Amino acid sequence: MKEQHWGIKVEKSNGEAVRKRLIALGMYDTEFKPVCEDDFIVFPVVSEKESSGEYIFEKRPKKREPARHELIGGIAVMQSDDPGEAEYLLESRPVIHTVLYSKSPVSGEYRTKDFVVLAGENTTKTHYIEYNNRFVIDLSAAYFSARLANERQRIYSLIEKKERILDMFAGVGPFPVVLSEKASVIYAGDINPGAVALMKENIELNHKKNIIPMLFDALDLKGIFSAHSFDRIIMNLPMRSEEFLEVAFSLCKKGGVIHYYTLQSEKGEMLDTLGRYTKGRICEKVVRSYSPAQHHAVYDINCL
Repeated sequence: MKEQHWGIKVEKSNGEAVRKRLIALGMYDTEFKPVCEDDFIVFPVVSEKESSGEYIFEKRPKKREPARHELIGGIAVMQSDDPGEAEYLLESRPVIHTVLYSKSPVSGEYRTKDFVVLAGENTTKTHYIEYNNRFVIDLSAAYFSARLANERQRIYSLIEKKERILDMFAGVGPFPVVLSEKASVIYAGDINPGAVALMKENIELNHKKNIIPMLFDALDLKGIFSAHSFDRIIMNLPMRSEEFLEVAFSLCKKGGVIHYYTLQSEKGEMLDTLGRYTKGRICEKVVRSYSPAQHHAVYDINCL
């Protein structure tokens, strides 16, 4: 679409200097594209005062924000089944190679989702970088959320050197890989064989020597480890972690810390339950919004 608008005509040899000056002074009108006329270039300006006359410019197409999505490496996961919007998202973000739609919530013993490829490459696998740590992710094989990146850094900041750590639901290993720099050893397990296979790959990818990947059902851990073995325990299984509390408290050292993650509708929903296991300090924090009715919360529990 073309339109008559105020502009300033300058020699091409001075074009870049003039363009920068107009931008710096807030005079450049970004709604229009500049026009070339032989040895001259015409820049659109915001008012008659800065102009040398009126010229015919082509309007720039208005950009719009793509649909809401979660970006994990080169994969975007959309909240709606909209192939047209997926194509727009793919075109607008060069880093994206695949757009997926999750047609099911996290479900089953292995905590997986079913996905539909809406645009791009036919894959659920990607490479992801988080604070200089690299991960291989396969969303159809194991659950992963990039939205917990800041939470992982928060836990890292709380750790003291040489702690013994247990991650009861480690998935592909994001918490263990991030925390390993400070820990003496991290036992990282999951019941999902696909998740453990990816975790092993990520441990090797980041050259970690103090993470022990394990395939286990967390309910069996009392038969694997002795009582009060760990300084810190990660319990990130928000939909059903309550059933594993007895095991976690039996394995946490006196003075140790459990990070218990859950989905809840109201603040403090788990305080009474957690209070049955310890008289230590319990700090609650909202991690992120999960749905209109629920949020993902973490309780930092001091074991006494």
